Amino acid sequence: MIETMKVLVWQWSRLGGPPRFGVLLARALNAQPGVSAALSLSTRAQLSPAMMAESELLVDTYTSLPGFLARAMRAPFDLRRLVPRVRAIKPDVAVCAQPGPLDLLMAGALRRLGIPFVVLVHDAELHPGDGMPLQMPLQRALCRSAAAVGALTGHVAAALTAQGLAGTPRRPLIRVSHPPLAFDMPPPASRTPGPRRLLCFGRLLAYKGLDLLHDALRALGPREDLVVRVVGTGPETPVLEALRALPNVTVENRWVPEEEVGALLDWSDALILPYREASQSGVAAAALAAGRSVIATRVGGLVEQLGDKAGALMCEPEGGSVAEAIRALLAEPPALLPAADAGAAWNEMAATLVEQIGPVMRRRAAHHLPTLSPSARVP
Repeated sequence: MIETMKVLVWQWSRLGGPPRFGVLLARALNAQPGVSAALSLSTRAQLSPAMMAESELLVDTYTSLPGFLARAMRAPFDLRRLVPRVRAIKPDVAVCAQPGPLDLLMAGALRRLGIPFVVLVHDAELHPGDGMPLQMPLQRALCRSAAAVGALTGHVAAALTAQGLAGTPRRPLIRVSHPPLAFDMPPPASRTPGPRRLLCFGRLLAYKGLDLLHDALRALGPREDLVVRVVGTGPETPVLEALRALPNVTVENRWVPEEEVGALLDWSDALILPYREASQSGVAAAALAAGRSVIATRVGGLVEQLGDKAGALMCEPEGGSVAEAIRALLAEPPALLPAADAGAAWNEMAATLVEQIGPVMRRRAAHHLPTLSPSARVP
């Protein structure tokens, strides 16, 4: 029996919430009794220097599709270099904290060393306009080589089970939740009287329901008690132009650096997620940690993530229903909610993960399940 479990957490994305998710997961695992965690990030992750310094194993990745293809072509060479770096960490198990296209490289190193790994899946299917070519086939190949596959919502768990990637005797399904994502925010300050500030934040893609937001705001008509900011990055589309044409609405089509997210959340009184589909939402997790109300549609895993949370207004993915939710928000006196205890939630999630990883490792040890033939192992 392993007295202290050494866990290697890797997350090799460059942008968005996944790298932060990896950092916070490694921190929470390190806080568990009998667990020691090491972290591996991409050298290109857009995180603060302090967070980057927590990575024990930095791996250079890519910034574009040609860059990914170049890395894929030199995978055999990179694998030979990665194996001794992973071996030096001496992990008992590894956790992929949300997969990406290059993760099969780490899977290959772990297989050579006979180290089982778990994949925590964010999306079981790509959303329209999202992701890279071959991303889902690569993710499924990664899951098929894992000892267990985890999901952050029941919606994703059902999809992984239907795909045959989890919930089998060989690959158990691990269930955890997406804890709140806390960003550094300015010190609390008293709010000056004025219109309610509604923020729509994230990638500006079709599945985010920007057309539903536009229809809702048109249905509401000009209001002196509401201003709306749509902030994120995506292709310029007619719906963005239509939103810009509405009174008291601004659209900022730009990438928001990590260090600006806290100030953006601080500006808001509430966030709106008018999504047409969703697995779960990192933006919702950030809103909960910031103590902001959330308007969200009843799609995918959002109901599970937000349905029982104070300050969450759920509506149907229709313009009229979104408009009614905004009216309900404006009818209540403005008030900030107590921020969710993100640290406690991450510790609870990590404890749940460790509890489920233990049986997977014991089962592998009992049945002597090698991941590679003995002749293929690295001595």
